[in-house]
Amino acid sequence: MHEYLAASRYIDFDHPQVSAKAAELAKGTSDKTEIARRCFEFVRDHIRHSWDYRQNPVTCRASDVLLHGTGYCYAKSHLLAALLRPNNIPAGLCYQRLSVGDANSAPYCLHGLNAVYLDGFGWYRIDARGNKPGVAADFCPPTEVLAFALRAPHECDLPGIHAEPLPVVTATLERCTDVAEVIANLPDITP
Repeated sequence: MHEYLAASRYIDFDHPQVSAKAAELAKGTSDKTEIARRCFEFVRDHIRHSWDYRQNPVTCRASDVLLHGTGYCYAKSHLLAALLRPNNIPAGLCYQRLSVGDANSAPYCLHGLNAVYLDGFGWYRIDARGNKPGVAADFCPPTEVLAFALRAPHECDLPGIHAEPLPVVTATLERCTDVAEVIANLPDITP
C-alpha cells in the first residue's frame, strides 16, 4: 500500500496548503471512512470543474487545483488523493473510457476518478468530478455512485488502480494553456 500513500509530483500533499487542508478535513475524528467522506465532498462540492465553469487556469498538480479552486476531473482526482494520503488512507486513480457525446461511439476520452481503500469495504471507487444536472456522484460505501454510468458496448472501465496519473493525462493538462484547448484535446487511450 506504500505507493498509494506516497506524495509525488502531481499528488503533492507535501505542499503546505494541501497538508493543512488535509488536516483541517480530518479535524475532530479518527474515523477514516468519515475523513474520506469529508475529503470527497470538499473536492466534489468546493472545487469547480474547469469545463462546467469555463474556468482557467488548467491545473494538474493537487496544490494548483487547491490554490485556484478549479480542475478537470483528472486534476480533481489528484487533489482528492492528496487529501486522503496524508490521513493514512490509501488512494489511487482510476479511469473510465467514455464517449465524448451522446452517441455512445467515437470520439472517446478518459474520465478520471479515484479508488480509496476503506477498512471493512476494501477498494471503493469515488468520483469527485462535481455534480450538475444529469451528474450525481455520492459517497455511500459499499455502493458506488459514480458520475457516469457506462453505456455498453463501447464505454468501459480501464483496469487497475494507479498510484500515479497516466502520462497521457498529465501531458494534456501540462501542454494545454486554456480549458477550451483541453476540451479539444481530451486524453484517450485504446484499452
